[in-house]
Amino acid sequence: MNHGTPSLLDRLSLNQQTVRQWSLPQLADGCARAGVRGVGLWRAPVRQYGVAAAARLIRDAGLRVSSLCRGGFFTALDPGERAAALDDNRTALDEAAALGTDTLVLVSGGLPPGSRDLAGARERIADALGELAPYAAERGVRLALEPLHPMYAADRCVVSTLAQALDLAERFPADRVGVVVDTYHLWWDDTVGAQIGRAGGTGGTAGSRIAAFQIADWVTPLPEGALLGRGQLGDGSVDLRWFRERVETAGYRGPVEVEIFNPALWARDGAEVLAEIVRRVRTHVG
Repeated sequence: MNHGTPSLLDRLSLNQQTVRQWSLPQLADGCARAGVRGVGLWRAPVRQYGVAAAARLIRDAGLRVSSLCRGGFFTALDPGERAAALDDNRTALDEAAALGTDTLVLVSGGLPPGSRDLAGARERIADALGELAPYAAERGVRLALEPLHPMYAADRCVVSTLAQALDLAERFPADRVGVVVDTYHLWWDDTVGAQIGRAGGTGGTAGSRIAAFQIADWVTPLPEGALLGRGQLGDGSVDLRWFRERVETAGYRGPVEVEIFNPALWARDGAEVLAEIVRRVRTHVG
């Protein structure tokens, strides 16, 4: 690990969806008991619990919120749908600020029904970022574009590579728009190492575009629908340690957030799952 980088376990964050079986109070208590200091939160369960109450709960447990997921879905052609998406993202930014996180993860949106215009969809993402970036800056929150694996390009995210995400992000100041490096989505791309270096920029930590680093493994066969097939760390094809080393070389010193959507993990005891994750982080990431 690079000199000056906090220990990996000190930086570990557990994304709420990894232990979906836990309520928000269980998440806070379980992480505190396990010595995991960060949590990545999702808007729907936070809103159900109450944003202010959730912020208090996490703070009182001595935890930090590494990210809030999600904003985005900017690609609609209909003006009314576009306006509604922008309004929802402003609300998401308010929620992120209230929770004390500086990172709102964006899933940019897929192709509108009947469209095959990927370039046009990406330009609409840029337009939305331009409208939202000043609002985000006022709240101390960075917009974090997450490239998703190409299998999601049609319906969820037309931004499929880190290069595409950076092409969009670099139109804006680094402290307003960054990118998410997620091992599950990017492991297959043989240019990702160079793009992580590009994301690090030339200004050290302050100039880095890397707003979040999320880890999960890629296992096959993929389940039907493909959304819930992320693997436990060490069970699949991803060189997780390689990714961790690359983002640190690029200047990233932030949370290492474990985000795994997997019904087999959700069926188990949450504390057991978290203990296993801590062991796997030591073995496969550290």
